[in-house]
Formats: sequence, structure tokens, C-alpha cells
Amino acid sequence: MIRLLAALLIAVALPARAEIKIQEVTSPGGITAWLVEDNGIPFTALEIQFRGGTSLDAPDKRGAVNLMTALIEEGASDMDSRAFAEARDSLAAEFSFDAGDDSVGVSARFLTENRDQAVTLLREALVNPRFDQDAVDRVREQVLSILRSDEKDPDAIASNTFNALAFGDHPYGSPSDGTIDTVTALTRDDIVAAHKGALARDRIYVAAAGDITAAELGPLLDRLLGDLPATGAPMPQRADWLLPPGQTVVDFPTPQATVLFGHPGIPRDDPDFFAAYILNEVMGGGRFTARLMSEVREKRGLTYGIGTYLVTKDNSEMILGQFAASSDKVAEAIKVLRAEWARIAAEGITAEELAATKTYLTGSYPLRFSGNGPIANILVGMQMEGLPIDYAVTRNDKIEAVTLEDAKRVAARIFLPDALHFVVVGQPTGL
Repeated sequence: MIRLLAALLIAVALPARAEIKIQEVTSPGGITAWLVEDNGIPFTALEIQFRGGTSLDAPDKRGAVNLMTALIEEGASDMDSRAFAEARDSLAAEFSFDAGDDSVGVSARFLTENRDQAVTLLREALVNPRFDQDAVDRVREQVLSILRSDEKDPDAIASNTFNALAFGDHPYGSPSDGTIDTVTALTRDDIVAAHKGALARDRIYVAAAGDITAAELGPLLDRLLGDLPATGAPMPQRADWLLPPGQTVVDFPTPQATVLFGHPGIPRDDPDFFAAYILNEVMGGGRFTARLMSEVREKRGLTYGIGTYLVTKDNSEMILGQFAASSDKVAEAIKVLRAEWARIAAEGITAEELAATKTYLTGSYPLRFSGNGPIANILVGMQMEGLPIDYAVTRNDKIEAVTLEDAKRVAARIFLPDALHFVVVGQPTGL
């Protein structure tokens, strides 16, 4: 459900200001990519994102894009799944495919000496997948197994319940993998249609890092992606927030309840986003110094861990959080959490919290540029988010520019204690 902003935080382990040279490359056929050239190791990482993702599914075809994505590598052109795997392995190449709410992702890693053959093989997977019926049936059963398991997983139940209440009939309101009924009913024709709708040239974002030049990358992109359909399925509409304040308890026999909570958030392109990012780190970031970790875990022992995060989907924004607690401690944990939510909204944060969080966020940022793969992954994420090409250089300056007054103003804007909704999966007492 959650796509964290970590996908945008990459860096090469250099100074505190992520000094990497990003080139914008446009292929002869008009495909744009961002490139970081590094000839130190003879391999290249390539990241491709197709905007739309599982949200392109029709309501009665939920799971089609997810199943299609899982089938891309199960044979292409005249190669069945075994022959394709053998061809890929013989080149020491790595391909992976992923479907999310807002995009279908393709990751490729290949040696320079095998670049041409690896790209040719990947092209066949993207342009000419076989979708053999036996593969469809086999992978479908794998998806159904996951869905059956999710019916007994408190985390999945909480996420699915929260999304259904928050987004209703919008694609965000149902599991991206589909349901048992919709996945069971999918046909091969549905998979073919999902492929044509999701993998099209009008929604491509590309990044490359490694041993490849701009002159080499341009023609490669046309060869790899130029034969995909020019246009795909219509993009989904904006998702209305339907979830009122309050709480929903899903009865589930377990001694420890899972709690998912949240309310509407802030768009990624909002001028206040960096202040919100700092505030979230203070409130519920992953460190033990975060307020919720201190108040809920350290001082009162109500949970082993608790965290919050800013979620910026293409068609919705949220502030979400999650924790687990024994049934007799859930009510107290929620009470403490509500109080902290109201406190930060009313008071903001301290100068010490602001300074320490800036130091952490700016100091840890460059360490995330750990190689060609992470660099390519973040470059494509930057494009998907509409960030400028110099973002890696200017990002820390934007963090440093947030003042204590900014933090107080934005805290009152984004932390809405009266809007919180809690989904509790378990058998809590006192709620």
C-alpha cells in the first residue's frame, strides 16, 4: 500500500551534498531519460517506470495489471519461460518487474559486454510477451495463494480495510493484487489488454546509471521501447477522501492487535512539503528519538514499535501510521497518540528537535547513493515526482531553509487530531 519517499532519496557516497552529474538524454525517437555515467565498473543499471500501474484496472478486472506484470518474464517471442530464463542467465543479466498503485516498474542490470544481447532479450519480454495459458494458470494460482494468506494477515486486513473506507470505489480502495473473485475470473485476453493499456510510450520514465554514454543510451532506448504502443489506457481520476474521523474495529482472534491510522496529507509539490517532511521525522520517524517512539514505547511500554509516514500517491496524499499492541493496551496507546497529535499541532516542535532532525536528514542523504542500481532507481523516482534534474544538489538546502516558524505553521496545517481514523484489527478492550 505504501510507497515511501525513500525511493527518492539516493546518493553516491560523496560529500553531504550528493554531487552527481545527471545528463538528460533524448533518443532519436523522442524518449527522454536521465543518465549518470560511471565507467568504473563495466555494468549498467536501467530503471523504467510506466505511470498508471494497477490503478488502470477496471473494477471487475482488479488484479489484471499485477498478474500481467508477473507474467512478463514467463516467456517471450519464440521462448517459453524456461528458455527465456536460460537466455537471461547465460548473459548474467537481471530483470525484475513490479506493479504498484501508480506505476509498473522494470529494472534491468547487465554487463557492458552483454549489453546488446540483454537489451534485445528485455525488448522481447516487454514487446512480445507470450502469456501462455499454462503460465497464466500457474502464476494466477501463486497470486491467489497470496490473497488467501492475506485474509489471515492482520496487517493486510488493516490495510485493505483502511483503503476501502478511505477510497471506496476508486482503484485505491481495493487491493492492487485484486480479489480472489476478480483474479479467478481473469482470462488471457484480459492480460493482453492490461499489457497494451499499461506499457505504452506516452507514460514512460527512464533512468540509467553505469557504463554507458549518452550517445549509446539514446538508440538503445528506441530499440528497447520504440515498438510499444504509442498510447495506453486512460489515467485514473483523483481519489476523494471518504474516511470520517473515528475508529473501526475488525474482530480478529489474536492476542495482539494491529492498528493503522491516518488522515489526509500534503502533496509532494506543495511548498510546505519539506517542513512536513521534517515534522513527520520528529513525530514518527524510524529513530528512537521520535516523539511517538518515546511516548508510546519508551515511557509506557505499550508497543515494540510505532511509526508514521507521508504518503504521496498520484491521486491522493495521506499521513499514515501503524503499530501493534496487546489487546489490553491498544486503547491507552491510541489515547497517548491522539494527545501527541494534538500537541504537535498546537505547539509545533522545539529548536533542538529541528536542528537535530536537519542534521540527520542532510547527513544521511548522500549515503543512500550506494551504486548504479540505487542511483538509477532514484533518478526515475525524481522524474515520476516531477522534481528538477538538480534536486540531488539542492535537496539539502531546502531542508536547511525550514525555520522554526515554518515548522509551527505547517504542524498546525497538516496534523489534524480531529480527523484521525483508526482501523484496529484484533480484539481490543476498552475501545
